[in-house]
Amino acid sequence: MADQTNENGGMSTGFRSTSEGVSIHLDPGEVSILRSLAVQILGLIEPGATGDDPLERALGIGSPAAPSDPVLARLFPSAYGDDEEASAEFRRYTEATLRDAKRADATTLLETLAPGQLELTVEQGQAWLRAINDVRLALGVRLEVTEEVHEEIAEMPEDDPRYPAYVTYDWLTYLQDTLVRALW
Repeated sequence: MADQTNENGGMSTGFRSTSEGVSIHLDPGEVSILRSLAVQILGLIEPGATGDDPLERALGIGSPAAPSDPVLARLFPSAYGDDEEASAEFRRYTEATLRDAKRADATTLLETLAPGQLELTVEQGQAWLRAINDVRLALGVRLEVTEEVHEEIAEMPEDDPRYPAYVTYDWLTYLQDTLVRALW
């Protein structure tokens, strides 16, 4: 993927592989966007509901109910699409752990995020990859992104109120792509 022009007219070069992991140069605007989106994800994936049983709460056994929010349903999909009972049982025992992992990834992104040249270890890079993926999934659901997203952006006038969100989604896709390439 070619370099992308950032919102200040500069060229974002995406992630690069280093001997210790990956690196990227982010300007303050890019940092602000990533910080805002990661904080929103943290707000969405707060600990889920647990049962009334104290042992279930202590073990992190959650509610078997599928999320009603379409974003949460995308972030925590049903394991067995055609079997609601099996999906509920699977969700009950795994969702709390999945939420913890997603919170840890978003927290890693926030703790390592700063303007300028960032150097991330492989482990931090992998956490960033998962956090960026969660942000893209959430934004994609809210924007109702389809396979034609690139054509939609190309044809969308810049004064369209949706334009900034679609460009952000495209930029996140670019970051994710360059991060995958840099890690592997």
